[in-house]
Amino acid sequence: MTESSILHRLAQTIEMRKHTDPASSYVAKLLHDGQDKILKKIAEESAETLMASKDGDTQHVIRETADLWFHCLVLLSHHGLKPDDVLNELQRREGVSGIDEKASRKRDN
Repeated sequence: MTESSILHRLAQTIEMRKHTDPASSYVAKLLHDGQDKILKKIAEESAETLMASKDGDTQHVIRETADLWFHCLVLLSHHGLKPDDVLNELQRREGVSGIDEKASRKRDN
């Protein structure tokens, strides 16, 4: 089992829930409510992750990061993207200096 297997299973579950009743599925409700609702949840989970880190509570950091990643998967689904799209980008960047990678994005724009 690879580390990304859970991401793939979650993404599949999110895709299946896209087509369920928003009254019976949190994911369906988020997707039905649209991008602004999803972005608000990501901002909220980001803030909670930051606060958990500031508090130095590692278990809380783990839980809040899981919430953040989950909501990012919902956002990817909203855009028709999959975890592999992000994982492929991370693989592309592997071994490249962060400074060089950021500079290459500026050149590409």
